[in-house]
Amino acid sequence: MQSLTDKMDARGVASLTDGELLSLMVGDEALAHQLLEHAGGSLAQLVGEERSRLRMVGGLGLTRARLLHVAAELGRRIACSETEPMAVISSSEDVTRLMRPQLEELAYEECWALYLTTSNRVIERQRISQGGVQGTVVDHRLVVKRALELLATKLILVHNHPSGAATPSGADLSLTKRLKEAAALFDIVLLDHLIIAREGSYSFKQHDRL
Repeated sequence: MQSLTDKMDARGVASLTDGELLSLMVGDEALAHQLLEHAGGSLAQLVGEERSRLRMVGGLGLTRARLLHVAAELGRRIACSETEPMAVISSSEDVTRLMRPQLEELAYEECWALYLTTSNRVIERQRISQGGVQGTVVDHRLVVKRALELLATKLILVHNHPSGAATPSGADLSLTKRLKEAAALFDIVLLDHLIIAREGSYSFKQHDRL
C-alpha cells in the first residue's frame, strides 16, 4: 500500500488506476482485484451491488461495503452539484445532462419535477417520489400544488428506470396524461417527461406523446 500512496503523492490521485483506488479503499490489493473481477471491471456495477451481497464478495465485510457505497454517493453528489449552474432549459438534452448524474446509477426509481418560469429558467428541482426497483408512486396533485406555490408556468417530469431500458411503461403513460391535464387547469404547461436509464433516455416530447 505504501507504493500506492507514494504514487498518489507524487503524481496525484488521478494517476491511480481503478484497481489501485479500490485497493486503497479496502486496504487489500488482492481483494480489490477480486471485487473488480466480480463486477466485470466496472466500478459503477460494483457500487451498484446491494450491500448484503457486496459484503460477501471475497470477505469484504459490512464496514468496507458501507464505505464503498458512501464513496459512490459522494461522487454522485459532486457530479450533481457541478451541473447546478445550468439555470435555463432549452432542450431535452439539457434536462438529461442535468439529471443523469442524479439518477442513472440508482438501484431504485426516483421521480423529480423541474419547475420553470416562462423563459424556461429553473426555479426549483424537487424529488417528488422514491420507490422500488419496479416503480414509484407519484401524486400528480402534489406536483401541481408545488408549481402553484412557486408561481411556475412550466414543469418537466424526470424519472429513472433501474432496469436499464428507457422504454415507458403503461404507468408512465398514464401519469403523463394525468399530470398534463391537471397542470393545464391552472395554465401550467408540462413541457416534457423524461426517462433516464443506463441504455439511454426517452423524451415524451420528442416522441410526440405529450
